[in-house]
Amino acid sequence: MSSNTLVEAVPGGRAARKAERAQGSWGTLLVLLAGIFMATLDFFIVNVAIPDTQRDLGASTAAIQWVVAGYGLAVAAGLITGGRLGDLYGRRRMYGLGLALFTLASVGCAVAEGAGTLIVARVVQGMGMALLMPQVLGIISVVFTGAKQAKAFAAYGLAMGLAAVFGQLIGGVLIKADLFGLGWRSIFWINVPVGIAALVLLRRLVPESRGAGGTKLDFIGMDLIVAGLVAVVLPLIQGREQGWPLWTWLSLAAAPMLLGLFAAYQRWLARRGAAPLMDPVLFRGRAFAAGVSLALVYNMVMGSFFLFLALYLQQGHGMTALGSGLLFIALGGGYLVASKLSEKVAARIGRQVITVGTLVQAAGYAMIAGTVELIGTGGSVLWMIPGMVVAGAGMGLALVPMPGTVLAGVGPKHAASAGGVLATANQVGGALGIAAVGIVFYDRLGGHPAADTFGTAFVWSLLPLAALCVVAAALVQLLPKARVNG
Repeated sequence: MSSNTLVEAVPGGRAARKAERAQGSWGTLLVLLAGIFMATLDFFIVNVAIPDTQRDLGASTAAIQWVVAGYGLAVAAGLITGGRLGDLYGRRRMYGLGLALFTLASVGCAVAEGAGTLIVARVVQGMGMALLMPQVLGIISVVFTGAKQAKAFAAYGLAMGLAAVFGQLIGGVLIKADLFGLGWRSIFWINVPVGIAALVLLRRLVPESRGAGGTKLDFIGMDLIVAGLVAVVLPLIQGREQGWPLWTWLSLAAAPMLLGLFAAYQRWLARRGAAPLMDPVLFRGRAFAAGVSLALVYNMVMGSFFLFLALYLQQGHGMTALGSGLLFIALGGGYLVASKLSEKVAARIGRQVITVGTLVQAAGYAMIAGTVELIGTGGSVLWMIPGMVVAGAGMGLALVPMPGTVLAGVGPKHAASAGGVLATANQVGGALGIAAVGIVFYDRLGGHPAADTFGTAFVWSLLPLAALCVVAAALVQLLPKARVNG
């Protein structure tokens, strides 16, 4: 077989069974989605545990932001490298390595005795996710074809969405159950048996594949992309609490230069026939270039909404982790219904299904903002349910078709690298959203927040989120008018 597709042998006596496995079975997809669901869940599940974690570890607000954004930043900084490693050394191998690292780091999170230790363990978790996540998209691109591939991409988007919208509920149930007195630590322990089970099944159900190209890893490119991303996110999180010292502005000024240097260096390597970390040829396709921009903007909305909603419900209204998690059922219900309809809607209106989804999501945020103002501190949060359902429906329409739309034109040679770039945009967007919207939220909250100020802070944070949804809708118009893979 060619080096840019499958590399697993097909011996004679078992040819039929091996060939079927090499083409991708639903067992293959299940193992892959187990890892992606678990890794995505850990980005969102921590939100509902933030108040308990902060009290238990005595963490500052900046430390709490780092527990969430540090994970996303580590993922973002390593995804392109992770995709390239999969192309060079085998996607199944890198998926397994990433899953093992993620599972071990989950143990580190579960036993952390201080905020610093938890942040470090979360960063290592992010490194594991950076290895496994692009391999999922790469393997799907290679081992599934035609209608089966479209369904596999849709399942990928559905798994990520379910992990996002139900992460709060799962976390709330685990904390309420307080198994073995673990409290918030149980949200990390739950990863261990799932990770072990997926690792056991990996070699049997997932075929190996890799991409063609050079055999050297671009270490200079790795350093530049990591430095550029850290230069953006670090000052946004630390700056507000430290009074925006000079270093924060210097860091923000250096970020575009570092990222620009990274892009120029990648083009230089490609012209020389070397192996860049991110092949510039990927961005020659209109769908991929516009889709990556869309993914970055859209994911600025997702992570920050879940974090600040959880803080508003638990610290502003005094709800328990389970109580706030139960409210997310409304969001999840809207998401599930709309995600089931997204393929039929896409068949009629193509890429505009994503436009409709982002605008519906913006309308849901506007409804939530209006009800939060009416609720104040004494009203029932149940008034938020209609807005939550609408916002969830928008997520279902927008999120499920997005991966297949962006990656539809990418060939198997660059499958994992393209998956790494797309997943990087997702995670950079998440980290940037938490950092940037966090400035608005915490500025409105003030130094000594009372219960009523949480509502005001949350409403103000919803305004930029709704605006970003509208920007995402505008970016959809840059995508080709081909049918969406829903």
